[in-house]
Amino acid sequence: MAMDIDLFRRLCETPGVPGREERVRALIERETKGVFDARETDAMGSYICTRKPTRKAKGKVTRVMLAAHMDEIGFFVRHVDDAGMIWVNAAGGFDTRNLFASRVLVCTKKGDFKGVMNPGGKPIHISSEAERTKVPGVEEFFIDLGRDADEVKKSVEIGDFVVLDTPFLETPKKLVSKAIDNRLACFIAIECSRRLAKKKGGHACEIVAAFTTQEEVGLRGAQTAAYAAKADIGIGLDVTLACDTPGVPDNQRVTKQGLGAGIMVQDSSMISDHTLVEEFCATARKHRIPHQKCILPRGGQDGAAIQRAGVGARCVAIVTGTRYIHTTTEMVDKDDLEHTIELLTEWLASVS
Repeated sequence: MAMDIDLFRRLCETPGVPGREERVRALIERETKGVFDARETDAMGSYICTRKPTRKAKGKVTRVMLAAHMDEIGFFVRHVDDAGMIWVNAAGGFDTRNLFASRVLVCTKKGDFKGVMNPGGKPIHISSEAERTKVPGVEEFFIDLGRDADEVKKSVEIGDFVVLDTPFLETPKKLVSKAIDNRLACFIAIECSRRLAKKKGGHACEIVAAFTTQEEVGLRGAQTAAYAAKADIGIGLDVTLACDTPGVPDNQRVTKQGLGAGIMVQDSSMISDHTLVEEFCATARKHRIPHQKCILPRGGQDGAAIQRAGVGARCVAIVTGTRYIHTTTEMVDKDDLEHTIELLTEWLASVS
C-alpha cells in the first residue's frame, strides 16, 4: 500500500500551534471516517479515536494507546504597535538564528495574512560587526504584513496565532516542510490504521489513537488523554534528531537517515520499557524492516505522559529521524517513514 504523500503534505501545511490545533483536527476527522469505531474530542482538544479488536485475543484484550501530537511550534500575537508591526510570544522552542527573514502566516478571525518576520535593528549596510553578530531573542522579532497600520489593527488581535509559512517540497528521496514535527506522527497513525483495516488476520488489541494537543509546551494534551484511555501499553510517535549532517560528530547524530525506523531507548522525558524495545526490534527483524535503536540526550515526547498517567503503563517511543528539526526545512527520508509505518503496523498486528 503506497503512502498517501498528498495527505502528508496537507497535514504539514495546515496551521496549528499549541492550543489552536482545530484546523489540523478537522483535517484528521475528515481523513479518518470509516477507519475507527469511535471518535471524540476531549476537553483539551485532543482527538481520540478507537479501533476495536478484529480478531479474538488469547486472553485479556490489551489496550494500546498511540500518541501523535497535532501542534507545531509557532507564536501568539502579544502586541500591534502604532506602525502596524506585530510583536509575538513563542509557543514552543526556537533557535532564533533560524527566524531571520522568515515568511509567516498570521491566522485571525478575519482571515489569514501572509507577512515577513525579522528582528529589529539596522540592515547590514549600516550596522557594525558587533550589531550583526548579536543573536536576538524572540521578543526582538516583529512581523510586517506590508499593510497600512489601521488595517492591521482592525484585522489582528492579541491572541491570534502565527506559523512559519513555507511550501511543502518532495524530492526523489526526501520530504521537506515546516511542521513535520509532528504531523509526521499524525500521518503514521492514520496510515497504520488504514493498513490494519485491510490487513489479513487483523489485530487482537484495542487501539486508541490519540491526536494530542499542546505537546510542544509540555505534553499537556497527552496527559489528560492518557488518564482517560487507561492503556496497558503506550506508544509515543514522534520525530527525532537525524544529525547526520556536516558539523555534528558521528557520536552525536542520534539517528542516521536511510537506516530505517527509530526505536527510542531513552530521551530526557522517559526511559522506554526494555521489553517493548526488544519486541519492536524482534518484529523488525522478523519482517526484515530496517531499524535503528537511538538515545536522545535532550527532548521528549508524549509517551512520557502515558507512562506516568494513572497507575502507569509500559511505554516506548517509535520515531523517525528528521533533519533540521524546529525549522521550516525539516527533512525526512521517504524510506524511513515507510519503514516506521510498516514496523508499527506489524507490531500492532502481533499483539495477542
